[in-house]
Amino acid sequence: MRAEDSEILYAAIAGIGLLVVVLLIWLAVVSRKLSRLTRQYRAMIGSTGVADLETVISSLQQRTADAVREIERLTGGLSRLEETVRQSAGRIGIVRYNAFAGQGSDLSFAVAIVNEERSGVVLSGIHSREETYVYAKPVKGGESTYPLTPEERQAIEQAGLQPAAAAASRHGRR
Repeated sequence: MRAEDSEILYAAIAGIGLLVVVLLIWLAVVSRKLSRLTRQYRAMIGSTGVADLETVISSLQQRTADAVREIERLTGGLSRLEETVRQSAGRIGIVRYNAFAGQGSDLSFAVAIVNEERSGVVLSGIHSREETYVYAKPVKGGESTYPLTPEERQAIEQAGLQPAAAAASRHGRR
């Protein structure tokens, strides 16, 4: 073998050796990335008890669709509940007054219990020395089919101006 051939052979072996070293480094890098991806995949799939990603994604899509349907159902229920609260007669106005000047004190009263649209009932108690009379009048839109006294109108106005919770707490219902 000639010296030139032997130099070419050594150069080829050195080149192949260098290529093997580069490939081993590349293999180590790729192996590390694959190991990291495998850990992430197992972390994502591990708690589901399912072996493949398609099943997990399909399950997540189904759960999302179920959640959307439940949110729509709850939204409808909330709308009905809001309407019920709006129609509830929970606003209260109280006016105390002296029905007969010169006799007693503010023992007569007008109590209005109305909803957001100022519909409900107004109760009036007229107190004298001998007896007390109590009257109830239906209220719709702040008016009644029966004549309203100024005190009854004032109680209706007072009840209509406040939220139901504020009226209840102000009158001792907590």
